[in-house]
Amino acid sequence: MKVSLFYLPSAGSRADIERGRAGLRGDLYQRMLAELAEQAKLADALGYDSISFTEHHFHVEGFELSNSPVLLDLFVGLQTKRIRVGQLGIVLPAHNPIRVAEEIAMLDHMTGGRANAGFARGYQRRWVDVMAQQTHGIHGALPHQHDAVDAANRAAFEECFRIIKQAWTEDLLSYQGRYWRIPPGATPWDLESTRRYGAGVVDGVVRAVGVVPKPLQKPHPPLFQPFASSERSIRWCAEEGVTAILPPLHPSLEDRLVRLYAEVSGRPLGEGVGVLRDVIVAPTDDEALALWGDSGAFCGREWFEPFGFSKGLVDPATGEVPNLFEQGLALVGSVDTVTRQLERLRARLPVRWLFAWTYNALIPHAELMRSIELFATRVLPRVGVQSPT
Repeated sequence: MKVSLFYLPSAGSRADIERGRAGLRGDLYQRMLAELAEQAKLADALGYDSISFTEHHFHVEGFELSNSPVLLDLFVGLQTKRIRVGQLGIVLPAHNPIRVAEEIAMLDHMTGGRANAGFARGYQRRWVDVMAQQTHGIHGALPHQHDAVDAANRAAFEECFRIIKQAWTEDLLSYQGRYWRIPPGATPWDLESTRRYGAGVVDGVVRAVGVVPKPLQKPHPPLFQPFASSERSIRWCAEEGVTAILPPLHPSLEDRLVRLYAEVSGRPLGEGVGVLRDVIVAPTDDEALALWGDSGAFCGREWFEPFGFSKGLVDPATGEVPNLFEQGLALVGSVDTVTRQLERLRARLPVRWLFAWTYNALIPHAELMRSIELFATRVLPRVGVQSPT
């Protein structure tokens, strides 16, 4: 089982956020970067597989200040030696896919082949509607939303994905789609240097472009999609060789989606699927639960539930929501408690990759550093997972 860290980098504590407009405070952002660097160095030394950041914009509230996950990846990558860096994920419908391909390829070279590539569809309309207006006119699509907005968002996402893969794996790129035309028309280019040293131009007209540099990893960095929760998304991930990361879902739904991925991909059960979990380890259960109350519980209640994320936890037969801790849907407690929770999770689900949600800043830095270390050195060996170190 691989273990990675996942960040929705917050600026400030719960108290800072409750004072209002924490995202505007440069001092909090500076502190976040300094603490993030220390946490990444510790995770690197402990042997965590990777660290990944989300993408969101306009978060004046203080949650999820992660407008450029690739820049955060580079910030971490240049201060670490072996830990991989990635995005969970870049919201493709709001981006130029060629620029995404270029920037991840550059990141891959600058980190010595340690880049992951994670792509998301985007659900927060406040920023997706603004950022995607010039490229696609696409809107954010909420979790569990299935309508024309969702269909257009998915179509733009899949088209961008195809362009990125082609840009990475083929010397020259040409593409004619619904949202992107590459090249966009009969673009004139009559340059002697291109005739002598380049490619893609025929009779003075651009017919294809060469996207460079190509990634250091071949054929491209590992691919991920957060946070897949529908059968259609799981099928797509399985068909495309993309690791699907499940958010906490009702155990029956988790089991069904993991089995669906295996059925479509032909891979062993559990391979190609990761799970996201709150992970907080403290000396006592009471201390861990108090930390979770100011981080996971607070963030979930104030920020994520209004977007409908909790719908995936509801039992489709009874309408009941399972106990997060008893079902291993959150790993919170002392070393002994988290060990038992993780054992129960692995007994019911073939977990091959665990993404540990860190809640930086909402959990004080010293306590988060301790949690990262305890999970790696005390919990994982007790469940039969070799300590990353």
